[in-house]
Amino acid sequence: MTHTPPSPEHFAHVETWIFDLDNTLYPRSANLFAQIDAKMTDYVAELLSLDHAAAKKLQKELYHEQGTTLAGLMARYDINPDDFLLRVHDLDYSPIEAAPELGEAIAALPGRKFIFTNGDRPHAERTATKLGILEHFEDIFDIVAAELLPKPAALAYDRFLARHGIDGSRAAMFEDLARNLVVPKTLGMKTVLVVPPSLEEPLADVWEKDAGFTDEVDYVTDDLTNFLRTVQPTPVSG
Repeated sequence: MTHTPPSPEHFAHVETWIFDLDNTLYPRSANLFAQIDAKMTDYVAELLSLDHAAAKKLQKELYHEQGTTLAGLMARYDINPDDFLLRVHDLDYSPIEAAPELGEAIAALPGRKFIFTNGDRPHAERTATKLGILEHFEDIFDIVAAELLPKPAALAYDRFLARHGIDGSRAAMFEDLARNLVVPKTLGMKTVLVVPPSLEEPLADVWEKDAGFTDEVDYVTDDLTNFLRTVQPTPVSG
């Protein structure tokens, strides 16, 4: 991990900007994931006739084994992924506030911009619309486009790059989970970990936290908007 502050020169080669969605483009304090997490637990409980505690334990076990609860359920049980995605993303989006300054910072970046999420497209579209930033992205690459293979699986990134003809060595990726930056780093991307503000208590469960992946992180920021402003090309005067 570099201790050098970001500058336009460090990102001058970047022509593609890739953003995770949840807890990256909106603040972790919005805590949408608490809703998703609860709905996943309810889904597991109903599917297997488990009580809440047992369903929660199994959900986390599946997450650890396969990277997402959906992947774990598909590996062990014959479930309908479309039904799962529809149910767990039936959310109250009122905690998401419009972020016009973030939108301006994204719009000012040179080149192409994408959302790459382990969620589904409708969830990403609803969230980005609420933020007021949807129009700034060329496309959303979701779990369905990845053929239900989630980050951090290398093949998911390969499918994303191939679909959009992206050169990893000329891209930057922004994520809230360091383990999802391992493959981007090997592909030559600039990697940026987005974390909660330093005075904000993280809302994630312990199982979400990443330790041991700092070598894959080039930069860390607790203010995505300001970071994007910092790395934008300096206008030529005159």
